[in-house]
This record gives sequence, structure tokens and C-alpha cells, in this order.
Amino acid sequence: MVFSCDAFDSHEEVVFVSDPACGLRAIIAVHSTVLGPAIGGCRILPYADDSSALRDVLLLSRGMAYKAAVADVPFGGGKAVVIADPSTQKSPELLRALGRFIDKLDGRYVTGEDVGTTTADMLEIRRSTPHVMGLPEEKGGSGDPSPRTALGCLVGIEASANHVWGSRDLRGRRVLVQGLGNVGFNLCRLLSEAGAGLLVSDVKRDVVEKCVTMFAAMPVDPEAIIDAAADIYAPCALGGVINDRTIERLQVKIVAGGANNQLESPHHGDMLRARGILYAPDYVINGGGMIQLAMERLRRESEETEQRVRNIGDALSAIYRTADMENVATNVAADRLAESRLKSPTVSSRRLEQAKA
Repeated sequence: MVFSCDAFDSHEEVVFVSDPACGLRAIIAVHSTVLGPAIGGCRILPYADDSSALRDVLLLSRGMAYKAAVADVPFGGGKAVVIADPSTQKSPELLRALGRFIDKLDGRYVTGEDVGTTTADMLEIRRSTPHVMGLPEEKGGSGDPSPRTALGCLVGIEASANHVWGSRDLRGRRVLVQGLGNVGFNLCRLLSEAGAGLLVSDVKRDVVEKCVTMFAAMPVDPEAIIDAAADIYAPCALGGVINDRTIERLQVKIVAGGANNQLESPHHGDMLRARGILYAPDYVINGGGMIQLAMERLRRESEETEQRVRNIGDALSAIYRTADMENVATNVAADRLAESRLKSPTVSSRRLEQAKA
């Protein structure tokens, strides 16, 4: 099942865990520890089936490894997915049970907040294992990473605008934000402050209305999102939104948002390029939250974290230049950068010990 999955990419470790007493059914995937312990959030979703959960955790853990490599932090990539409805099945007992299984990995995987989990959940998992990031600030952690993910997306959008139009100024630009969760909502706030016009879409009507009221945003029906005309499309919900069915319908010049695995398949990067649409590789532009958690683990100051998140814009600009020079899609250029770093384990033992501390 694992080796035959199309998302399997020489992952170092894939662990299936179960605790019938609390209803826990989860998969933990460690893609790479070449650069350090694997970090990545814990996602709780009511997956349609086990195969869907497996594919998701394999793709997400690989993305985390690439994200950490491009961000140049001394960590590898991993992920945990729990097959459950977070609104009805998540419980302290389930979270503590997951923590016990994470603890058995002896630091090879360090978990954090993701879709379906919160900083309070991380505190519950912390009762069973020290290998947790993103604890509440009052408990010595760095808190919710979503605002930093949104900040990274903002500077990434500015860098993308500069590459397409020769200016980072977003005043007057129309940005279509899909998904108004913690990242999407914070991104809307930052874009509004930067002077951009907002089109927003989410299945939750109340959060759409909140954006309309607070940011003078224009609501877009979720079924019509792909056909909406804008300058920039910022996917901030779940992945796979860029695919054979949607690419020809896009009416934007840039795709740059916070969602993971936006491309349903790598060749969709080539299809975007053929249409003249600039794509910000997702694991680069949405790396702000991961950077915050990595810096928390390394006990670095907030000022350094902020600067490293803002460096995402420069990283994207360099990737765009490389893609143009090598005549390849931007996701190909980003993958080559990440893979070159993963193949050259140059992190010193001192930095690894800092990462494990």
C-alpha cells in the first residue's frame, strides 16, 4: 500500500498507529532527516478512506522536507494525519495517545499545529511527549504560526508582483483569496493594509461576511472561484486546486497563496507557465509558520524569526530568476534547489544538537 502509492518518495519512515480505546487512527510520515529532525504539523481530518489519508501525509511530509531545505533551517520534513472529524471526535485522550506514539519515534519527528488542531491541542500532546512545537506563548512557545505564514505569503505576493509588473506595490491590485481560515483571514488583513482590493471565498458564510465588513472585500461564490477575474489568485484552503480542470479557466497573472500542494501534479506548473501565469511554489511562499516553529525549537529571538520570514520574498525572487534563466517552471526550479540541499547534508552536529534540544 505504501510503496505502491504514487505519493511515496523514498520516505524514511511511515508509521500507522491505532488506539481503539480513544478512537485514534493516524499515520505519521517522516520524509527526510538528512538536515535534522523532521518537523511538520498534525492534521486532523475526516478523510474519505485510508488511501486518501496516506497520500496526503506522504505529500505533506515531502513538502515539509522541501520547505525546510529551501528555508535553510536545520530540520527535515514530516507530518502526522489523524483520520477523524476534529469537531466531534477530537478529545484530550486521543491527543495524548497520539503524543505517546510520537514519543516512541525518539525525536525523529516533532509535531505542531495544522488543519484541525490548535495551540491548545499541542499543549495536550505535550503531556505525552516533549517533541512538540507551537505551544501557547504563556507556556513558553511561540503561539499560533498562522500570522507568520500569512506574512510570508504577503512578502511572496509582493515579490511575485515585482517579477510580473516591476513593482511590489499592491495598491489597486485585485487579489482573490480562497479559504478564510487563520492564514487566509490574516492574509486578507495584510493585503488590505497594503492597499489591495480583495475578492474572498469560503464555504463558511460568517467569515466571508466578516471580511466584507472589515476589509471592504467582494464575496465570491465558492463554485465560481476559479472563473473570477483578478490579478492574483491566493489559494489558502486545501490542495489540488491547480489541475487539468481549472488551469484553462484561471483569469489571473499570478498564483500565490498559503495552501499546501496547490498543484495536483507537478506538470501543472508547466501548464501555468505555458499560459503566462507565474506560480509561487507553495512550500516556499507558505514557509513562514514553519520558520516560526523552527526558530522556537532553536530558541531564537522573535526579531530573527521575523527577518527570516521576510526573506521568503527574496527566496522567491531568486527562484523566479533561475526558472527564467533555465527555461523551466518555477516549481521545477524550487524542487531542484530543495533537492540539492537534501543531497548535501552539510548541517553540523552542533546545529543538529540545537535542533534536538
